[in-house]
Amino acid sequence: MGQPDGSLDPDDWRDLRAQGHRMLDDMFDHLEHLRDQPLWQAPTPDMRRRFRADLPWDPQDLTAVHSQFLADIAPYSSGNAHPGFMGWVQGGGTPVGMLAEMLAAGLNANLGGRDHMPIEVERQVVNWMAELFDFPRDASGLFLTGTSQANMCAVLIARTRALGPQVRTGGLAQAEGRRLIAYTSRAAHNCIARAMDMAGLGSDSLRLIETDARDRMSLPALQRAIAADRAAGFKPFLVVGTAGTVDIGAIDDLEGLARIAQREDIAFHVDGAFGALGMMSPKVAPRLAGIELADSLAFDFHKWGQVPYDAGFLLVRDPALHRATFASEAAYLRHAERGLAGGDWWPCDLGPDLSRGFRALKVWFTLKTYGLDALGAAIGRTCDLAEALAARVAAEPALELLAPVQLNIVCFGLRGRDDLNAAIAADLQEGGRIAPSTTTIAGRTAIRAAIVNHRTGPQDIEALVDQTLALGRAAGLRMAS
Repeated sequence: MGQPDGSLDPDDWRDLRAQGHRMLDDMFDHLEHLRDQPLWQAPTPDMRRRFRADLPWDPQDLTAVHSQFLADIAPYSSGNAHPGFMGWVQGGGTPVGMLAEMLAAGLNANLGGRDHMPIEVERQVVNWMAELFDFPRDASGLFLTGTSQANMCAVLIARTRALGPQVRTGGLAQAEGRRLIAYTSRAAHNCIARAMDMAGLGSDSLRLIETDARDRMSLPALQRAIAADRAAGFKPFLVVGTAGTVDIGAIDDLEGLARIAQREDIAFHVDGAFGALGMMSPKVAPRLAGIELADSLAFDFHKWGQVPYDAGFLLVRDPALHRATFASEAAYLRHAERGLAGGDWWPCDLGPDLSRGFRALKVWFTLKTYGLDALGAAIGRTCDLAEALAARVAAEPALELLAPVQLNIVCFGLRGRDDLNAAIAADLQEGGRIAPSTTTIAGRTAIRAAIVNHRTGPQDIEALVDQTLALGRAAGLRMAS
């Protein structure tokens, strides 16, 4: 496809346009007929070998490359777009998001900075999120790969708050021998510990606070831990609340955590990876009371927001502190009074990345095209389906709930036969119709159904229960024989 002068544009744009139309039609067909396809199937050894081929020095016809995609890649994805996918908290994406991703790739904009309209699109989404979460109008924010990276940025911002911007040059010696301590619940995602590790603070400096019967961080236990660390000469600097725990979807008492953080003069961050966007749903939003009090908030649009991967986001109350944590002077990044190097808002001053894709466009398209009411209704519906699944489990003598259902996650299993639950989950995945995952609840192996996809319906809930019961009966017969 390349040209003698080095350009990679085609000889015949009409031929490429026609091929592009076919490729786009194929993806529309894929999405339209998801229910007719296996949710997941394991690639064969021969297919895997095809992806151990030598480096392709010579050109290949685009049609042939696309044919390999259709044959060897598309049928063997992880399946999270399929309505039967309930394995992990992953959104299903939308056709609108797919098209927006294509437009973003066509522009090929670098959103590290400079003066161009894609920057303004990202700024608009930041402003929208400040409004949604009742943050100050001048709140800061930016897109990242996901909540794991956003949580790490939040840890760094809290570190700057505790030690001052000089920590960036002097390191943790600025703590004057006082170890920085953070707090989160035992039910929090392990990326919080990883963030402490990668920030140089050490995962041992993260206190995992016990939880109550609903898997929420215990406020009295948190208060005791802070007091003990102060008495030991340590410096508490951060409390991380969770809006939607990974195992069962619990939401911490965010108002209570905010009061403690304010009283103790430490930063309050919320990991809202999937739960935070419940603010769009009248059913879920009241449970998020206190999220507006956070100093920072991390969440993913690619979960309950149904935006294609990846689209993580960080919202920060104090824009000056945010910038002080990441901005770095360099001649090639110098802002100018005019020209392309103008503009007063460069995202590279607010996070770790200098090269950044146009993630904001697919979010902008999704929010504008569907509207928050429709997205919120889809979120509420996933919670309704979780309640329906819990009711069906409760009605089946052979099944039992293993955790309270709080949002959209249901943990259950065969009554008295925890030893079969992991095998049943794997059998369901390999069956290609429905795909839960597993987790451990109070030492017991549970089948975990995380209902996130907007395409999931009552028939998928029934299929999950019916097939679980059938596999349980089959396993019992095998054991009896």
